[in-house]
Amino acid sequence: MKKFFSTSLIIALALSLLTACGAKPENNETQTKTESSKKIVVGASITPHAEILKVAGEVLQEQGYELVIKEFEDYVQPNLTLESKELDANYFQHQPYLDDFNAENKTNIVSVAAIHYEPLGIYPGKAKTLDELKEGAQIAVPNDTTNEARALLLLEAQGLIKLNPEAGLKATVKDIAENPKNFKIVEIEAAQLARSLPDVDIAVINGNYAIKAGLNVARDAIAKEEKDSLAAQTYANILAVRKGDENREEIKALVNALKSDKVKEFIETTYEGAVVPVF
Repeated sequence: MKKFFSTSLIIALALSLLTACGAKPENNETQTKTESSKKIVVGASITPHAEILKVAGEVLQEQGYELVIKEFEDYVQPNLTLESKELDANYFQHQPYLDDFNAENKTNIVSVAAIHYEPLGIYPGKAKTLDELKEGAQIAVPNDTTNEARALLLLEAQGLIKLNPEAGLKATVKDIAENPKNFKIVEIEAAQLARSLPDVDIAVINGNYAIKAGLNVARDAIAKEEKDSLAAQTYANILAVRKGDENREEIKALVNALKSDKVKEFIETTYEGAVVPVF
């Protein structure tokens, strides 16, 4: 009887230890899940988006969130990486670009907030003013569909060319109806435009790439998009997520952080008109 009792006691203790050991991974798994849910991974262009996100990260930190920023130098990988679920969101593009990207790549990415716009500017290369542009002068513009249209509309606003009125925000060089001085429109990847300045007469450069090159649209541009222009209203830079993620709590927290007074003050004081908040 004594032997039976001892054996039973040993079995009971062994089962108790196994149960305790089995519970530990479950607790660790729950803890890891909780910790990961407080982490937000966002892809962004280096300037100004990643810089703005760092300030938003300070706001989020006060709420217990960790913001991880992954920087990109192109306009394609941030969306592909978001679609493949390596990111929770991205912040680098405007709605027309996203619409085109979704259509061309069969992705399903949506905007959850408009944060700022960056006035597109015409910057001097070999020519220092628009009046210096000679017959056949070279004008560099972004080669992606939406930003090229935006650049052509800016050139039209300066009286350099005239576009087919029906082209609108889809305009390409094929839609140039009048080009009195036979300007040569050179299509270049947006990230390379600032580097092209020594080789062309003028270049129309996206705000983020101009800032990265040390250019300020208010100080250095010959002409720029005005605050009340169609482009300014249309091309606000957005925070984008996969469709279905719009109501995740961490995404809502990120939107609120990006629209905070702290971020707005940072944008206005840091970029001096080269980046304009729209909230």
